[in-house]
Amino acid sequence: MLYTLYVLGFSLAKVVPLRICYAVAEAIAWGYFICARRDRRELRANLKIILGEDADEKLIKRHIFMIFRHFAKYLVDFFRTDKFTEKYISKYIRIKGLENLDEGLSGGRGAIISSIHIGNWELGAAIVGALKYPISAIVLEHKDKRINDFFIRQRALNNVKSIPISAPIKECFKAFKRNEIVAIVGDKDYTSNGIHIDFFGRKALLPKGTAVFSLKTGAPIVFCAMTRNEDDTFTLSFERPIQYNPTGDHRKDIQALMKEYIKFFEEYIRKNVDQWYAFRKIWDQE
Repeated sequence: MLYTLYVLGFSLAKVVPLRICYAVAEAIAWGYFICARRDRRELRANLKIILGEDADEKLIKRHIFMIFRHFAKYLVDFFRTDKFTEKYISKYIRIKGLENLDEGLSGGRGAIISSIHIGNWELGAAIVGALKYPISAIVLEHKDKRINDFFIRQRALNNVKSIPISAPIKECFKAFKRNEIVAIVGDKDYTSNGIHIDFFGRKALLPKGTAVFSLKTGAPIVFCAMTRNEDDTFTLSFERPIQYNPTGDHRKDIQALMKEYIKFFEEYIRKNVDQWYAFRKIWDQE
């Protein structure tokens, strides 16, 4: 059933004008917002951490609805993903700090793009690939092979290679040796191998893979986010590369390095709280 919905959405998005696709998506988002009680409850719990326990409930409700709305638009954009041209990028994508990615790659050890589930992270990777940067993304595999293959094909349109989260880590090391980019979304732990670390002032279980790869390979970490603007164009931002000198205490080094890029997580979430798609509780609730 889910695969059929993906195929239907993909087919319609290709032939229906974008403004109509967005309008339909927003209508569906409104209906889902009303029905999805668990998602609303868990989004609320996360927003209370970010906005504060005394945040106005009406404001929180509005943020939750906007998250549903933006996520629906994210799906439309993904369904409409095509091979991006320089003309499309110059018209719809504002790029900030691309020189930071170049600086990260200048050492010849590859680079790690660290991102979060904000705005349109899939489109962000596609733009990097379309700009001719060699990029692979560590991705969560879908249980339905047909859906999984669909996502792999969509990414490959713009030269983004998919590395399943279950794949041998040597695939990532090979990419770094070729001075390529590996993109990792780091705000949700899917393996239960993460560590508890301060995130908005509260302990949260977050994946440590980004820090581990950087410490093992020397590849710098470049935080990147693709956020939606009010006119439905996008801004693709790259922050200065994080270069970390290990102390030799592996656990402390992992925590210290994670704290460096988690600062960017917090900054971008605060600025774009309506575009952070955290539909499951991030923090252990006390």
